Amino acid sequence: MELEYMIDVRNVSKQYRKTLANDNVTIGVKSGELAMLVGPNGAGKSTLIKSICGLLRFTGYIAIDGHPNKTKEAKQALGYIPEMPALYPMLTVWEHLEFIAKAYRLPDTWKSLADDLVDKFELTDKKNKLGKELSKGMQQKVSICCGLLTSPKAIIFDEPLIGLDPHAIRELKNIIIKLKELGCAVLISTHMIESMEENWDVTYIMNKGKVQAVVRPSDLESGDSLEDMFFKITEPDKKDIEV
Repeated sequence: MELEYMIDVRNVSKQYRKTLANDNVTIGVKSGELAMLVGPNGAGKSTLIKSICGLLRFTGYIAIDGHPNKTKEAKQALGYIPEMPALYPMLTVWEHLEFIAKAYRLPDTWKSLADDLVDKFELTDKKNKLGKELSKGMQQKVSICCGLLTSPKAIIFDEPLIGLDPHAIRELKNIIIKLKELGCAVLISTHMIESMEENWDVTYIMNKGKVQAVVRPSDLESGDSLEDMFFKITEPDKKDIEV
């Protein structure tokens, strides 16, 4: 039986003392689908992402490729690109990939895939550069390569465009489109709505720990953008100021 969702999140709640960061959240991302998770600061996006990746305790149900998210099978199926690349300063680009290969006990064929990724993301001449010697954009590319080396069936990007220059942003968008075309389930958590409005399939709008709306392109009224919809939902009482 084919899975409905590659990333399956149902009725997830997470509380920090008196703060309910996630309140009964349900989302799903299918294979070959690009889903966006948007919301104002403090909406609960990062908490949900960390829960999906198995970094936080939560109540509810989360599965990746049909496996509970904290199982070995789920972790093998999921790639995660954090908001801030977490590279080791004294490891080279290639050594980062080698570290991932050993951690996941990948077969020897990983080297061929690593070479392909390094070439694809234009890092060939940076293979022997240390993590500390790389620009933010290059670090982000290395982080993406590490996330893809395990050939994940699903991948999560947390605020992927922050800190990138225009060229790097365009490059990353192309990468995301290619991932979707390859059948990967892609979930992007961001508050930069206007920069990710192309090629999305579903958007989950969060506010105050809850999913306030599930939006598909067909739900947008003629002339409206996703950003327009976002503000209608998260700031319904605010009126345009006449000048």
